[in-house]
Amino acid sequence: METGSVADSLLSGACVFFTLGMFSTGLSDLRHMQMTRSVDSVQFLPFLTTDVNNLGWLSYGVLKGDGTLIIVNTVGAVLQTLYIAAYLRYCPQKAKVIQTKSTHRLSFSLTIATLLSSASWSLYGFRLSDPYITVPNLPGILTSFIRLWLFWKYPPEQDKNYRLLHT
Repeated sequence: METGSVADSLLSGACVFFTLGMFSTGLSDLRHMQMTRSVDSVQFLPFLTTDVNNLGWLSYGVLKGDGTLIIVNTVGAVLQTLYIAAYLRYCPQKAKVIQTKSTHRLSFSLTIATLLSSASWSLYGFRLSDPYITVPNLPGILTSFIRLWLFWKYPPEQDKNYRLLHT
């Protein structure tokens, strides 16, 4: 096996691993929605945009015949659709978004997972000399760094009820 193909296989594996990890961060939101029977601080837009993104990348993977893209985006589309269905089930008609200087509504685990996933996909695209993979993942890296800065600037507040459960 060539060194390039070993590196390609490792990078492909990293892409799959980090991306599936990113998709699975929604499982905690799903569990929260099921337990509380509400959407509380769960955001809908990331589920929707990720699902649309998965469907687009799945189409590209099929056209290109890239198994890595096909596997990851099939799993992602199924999970995101599940998250959307749960959100719609528990979403009240009068959902409100309050703009604050708080990162309480941001997911730190999703931020880290997005950074790792986007970085690995960018490297994968770079390795394949495929700008259609590399370029669309660069904003994920940038927005992850912006969110990390927000977590630094506005540390998340601890939920009083959550703290009481752990004491």
